[in-house]
Amino acid sequence: MRIAIAGAGNVGRSIAQELIGNGHQVMLIERAPAQLRPERVPEAEWILADACEVSSLEEADVAGCDVVIAATGDDKANLVCSLLAKTEFAVNRVVARVNRAENEWLFTEQWGVDVSVSKPRLMAALVEEAVTVGDLVRLMTFRQGQANLVEITLPSDAPYVGEPVRSVPLPHDSALVAILRGKRVLVPTPDDPLEAADELIFICTAEVEDEVRAVVLGKAADLG
Repeated sequence: MRIAIAGAGNVGRSIAQELIGNGHQVMLIERAPAQLRPERVPEAEWILADACEVSSLEEADVAGCDVVIAATGDDKANLVCSLLAKTEFAVNRVVARVNRAENEWLFTEQWGVDVSVSKPRLMAALVEEAVTVGDLVRLMTFRQGQANLVEITLPSDAPYVGEPVRSVPLPHDSALVAILRGKRVLVPTPDDPLEAADELIFICTAEVEDEVRAVVLGKAADLG
């Protein structure tokens, strides 16, 4: 894929290196001359420009990108960049960094954001995921489809421990996409049995999160 990253600070460069390592073509757009350090990610294309200006994005051929990542340290700049990428250049996938938790509510599809990544929320979710057993933890929100990536660690008394995946009557708009078991990552099949301490990763809409929790954990009271 061809990917444009607005912001060449530590976050932007780290994302660029990871994506380049995965075989993608990356362009870094940076407006501060002091941050223009091509030698730090030599495999990337570097452009000195303001990602909040239509003319700059036109010159960078953002319309030819599969993904735009707004990764600056300024939430206002990330919102403007996201909106321009989606509305002016019809970029298929726009990912935006949220720097301040109180601004997270703004990062929606109305501002052109398909996926927002909030470091405070992500850190909190990772802490919860590491220590929470027997409850649902929201890891990430996918704005365009209003779906969430959620995790449930199975306690030993969960009703479907020892049962195959096909026995779990999940609601509509939900799917079990992975099982983390020890150091293994399993792509679930209908016949795979569930085990205590399995970390179940689901994608579901916000409306059915409580139902998923109730079914998997056997807590019907959660639906009331």
